[in-house]
Formats: sequence, C-alpha cells, structure tokens
Amino acid sequence: MSLLKEFSKGIYTQNPVFKQALGLCPLLAVSSTVSNGIGMGIAATFVLVCSNSIISLLRKVVPKKIRIPVYIVIIATFVTITDLTMAGFAPDLYARLGIFVPLIVVNCMILGRAEAFSGKNKLLPSIVDGLGMGLGFTLALFIISAIREILGNGTFFGIPLFGASYEPVLVMILPAGAFMTIGFLLGLFNWLENRKQNKKSAV
Repeated sequence: MSLLKEFSKGIYTQNPVFKQALGLCPLLAVSSTVSNGIGMGIAATFVLVCSNSIISLLRKVVPKKIRIPVYIVIIATFVTITDLTMAGFAPDLYARLGIFVPLIVVNCMILGRAEAFSGKNKLLPSIVDGLGMGLGFTLALFIISAIREILGNGTFFGIPLFGASYEPVLVMILPAGAFMTIGFLLGLFNWLENRKQNKKSAV
C-alpha cells in the first residue's frame, strides 16, 4: 500500500471515530466547543505519531509476551510530555480538557494502532499511519464539536453567529447532546456506505 493510501485511510475508510468507533470517551467529554475538540485532536495526534515511531523502531527488540506493557509505557511517556507542555503553554485549554489529557494513555485508538500497525511495520509507514489516523480523529472532533457548539451555544470558536435572539439548544452542550450527535453522524456514514455498496451491487 502506498504512503498516500496509508495516510488517507484514516480520514474516511478507516476513520477511528466514524468507521471504527474508537476513542469515544474523550470525544464525548470535550467536544462541546470547537477549540476543545481541536486541542484534544492535536494532543492525541502528537502522542499517536510519536508513539508509533518509537514502537516501530523497537518492534524487533521487544519480546512479544511483554509488548503491551512496553507499548503503554511508551505511550504514557508522550502523554506526560503533552500534559506538561499543555499545562505550561496553554493553561486555559488544559483546564478545560482536564483529566482527559492524561487519559490519552488508555485511548484505545492509540494502543490499537500500536498493536495493529506500528508494531508490525517500518518507521515511515508508521509515522504516516499516525498522521492519517490523528487527522481523522481531529476531523471527527471538529465536526462533532462544531455541530454541538453552533446549536448549543450559537457560536463558532466563541464567535456569536445568530445574534441575541437565538435560543440555544441546551441539550447539545450536555452529554446527551454528544451521544445524539455521534449517533446521527454514525447513522449518516453507515447510510452512505450502504448506499455505495448497493450501487456497486446493482452494476
């Protein structure tokens, strides 16, 4: 598979959120505003790319029986770097994301890519895979966050869109709104995929 295909698969065909339903816990918690969503997406992408790189380099050295603990230690190292960097340089964002930055350690998307891809492939494809999956995760966060912020607050990146007369749909900024948004989007993507398959079958 070419590097372009490795990169692009994370955007749609193997999108970690819309296709594989991975990493939903932080997505549900932090997607109330676009700035929060993008911040979490960038943090997860950094951890994913860096951990993929190190795991790929060590794939022939780490015994198979202890690979999962080793992967977790590597991931935790980069999560700690991300956590401290965000606390130092973006304290407001760090305060809003809260515990969900350290919890990137147990994000099943990160460990899943380590086990399924970087632990079996060379460095460059592993980096490209991490970038693609991270971008796909960030894109999903952006879409969900934008829908929730626009409907729930009447703003986009904190900028008012509809004026003072707009009545926000408050449920959209609550946990229930996150579940509803993800549910509708998953349904939409499944419908599009089924429609595509039906067209292929009809040919």
